Amino acid sequence: MRRGSHGLLLGLLALMLAACGDQAPTPAPPTATPPAAPPATPSAGATPAPAGTDRVAAAQQLVADLHAGQFDAAESRFDSTMKAQLPADKLRDIWATLELQAGAFQQVLGTRTERVQQYDAVYVTTAFEKQPIDIKIVFDAQGQVAGLFFAPAASGRPTVAAPTTTPGAYVQPDRFTDTAIEVHSGDWTLPGTLSMPKGDGPFPGVVLVAGSGPQDQDETIGPNKPFRDLAGGLASAGIAVLRYDKRTKVDPIRAAIPNITVKEEVIDDAVAALALLRQTPGVDAKRVFLLGHSLGGMLAPRIAQADPQIAGLIILAGPTQPLEDSILEQYTYIASLGGANGQAAQQQLAQIKQQVARVKDPNLSPDTPASELPLGVPASYWLDLRDYHPAEVAATLPQPMLILRGSTDYQVTAQDMQGWQDALAGRDNVAFKTYPGLYHLFMPSQDPTKGTPSDYEHAGHVAPDVVSDIAAWIRGH
Repeated sequence: MRRGSHGLLLGLLALMLAACGDQAPTPAPPTATPPAAPPATPSAGATPAPAGTDRVAAAQQLVADLHAGQFDAAESRFDSTMKAQLPADKLRDIWATLELQAGAFQQVLGTRTERVQQYDAVYVTTAFEKQPIDIKIVFDAQGQVAGLFFAPAASGRPTVAAPTTTPGAYVQPDRFTDTAIEVHSGDWTLPGTLSMPKGDGPFPGVVLVAGSGPQDQDETIGPNKPFRDLAGGLASAGIAVLRYDKRTKVDPIRAAIPNITVKEEVIDDAVAALALLRQTPGVDAKRVFLLGHSLGGMLAPRIAQADPQIAGLIILAGPTQPLEDSILEQYTYIASLGGANGQAAQQQLAQIKQQVARVKDPNLSPDTPASELPLGVPASYWLDLRDYHPAEVAATLPQPMLILRGSTDYQVTAQDMQGWQDALAGRDNVAFKTYPGLYHLFMPSQDPTKGTPSDYEHAGHVAPDVVSDIAAWIRGH
């Protein structure tokens, strides 16, 4: 689900909502761990939806139930697995989190449908205060809801600011070409773009790895496209750039495997993209770098462990503290701002604290219900990250690193930056920089002294200094 007051919160909410459907249909070819078969008959107490076009009416009614706070009625439409993973109280929390970030629900804008094997999916495009949201509802053959997903709408009412169409001033289109490519990662085919400098190579290259949730190749967040900015700016400076849609964007149902971890969400595909860029004619295979933003930055050291050929790491707004602590920090910070968003966050703080404590509980197991954990992200995800300490892993790597942060980023804080600096102190091949007045997307905050969720609503571009510093660093290595 990518993001409005985005970053880690909405990205993890997206992952949660995909993971909540980990018993949902999986189109061919199957994932390595196929989901359980759907029940042959409706669960007791379920309210089946009629077949055919009535699926649309049933989907619209489910959205109406969520908006009206009728979460028991919504749950009654679920199959047995969905009832276990998304009971009414958890649905209430999800809806509150969604409205915390996307603003108040306003209206239904339209619907569209698709058929996947024996399943019917209905997309209900809705207008929220800050951005349009697609609510995807998957029905099984018995008319029960077998999957529920939320994502920024591919179409519908524009966000508060219209999406940016004019590239940043540092993008010089006559200096590079954009070519559509595909990243093949196991059974996955991920669409992407290669931005290739014109002229004689070989050129250094960089793969862009996005943050959490179903990000597209531009890392589109509200009206902003930070990865499009970086790709155009770096290619203009003589650096080949490869970016791609995440598998959770390409097919969220298929991506929602049981026991999902960051390996499936991020790492496997990043390694495949790096291999593809090294094999690209005109690219210097010995000078292919990795740039990770947010969760992608946090995982950059782990990706480098999986691919030691990486020439160097560029970490943009990468957390070093545990992810559950970052989530709690974000809720606490938003609550401190007051207003409608602050009040909503304040109401959820007590529960978030309990869920964070559950993640830290030594008795956490793969069987712990996702409903007991932050944002409903499954236990497998938290267990996988429990023993991963990004800065400590980075300290074991020989590659040069460039680690950047914006001063008004409330999602990745000065404490996170200090974690990198403490672990990598004394390394002459590691550079750090904090940019005054830039928030999580490395764009200027509306208030240069502090970031707020409203920053994401304003169209902008990655700051020129960020682009030029990254380009100079890559050329220097």
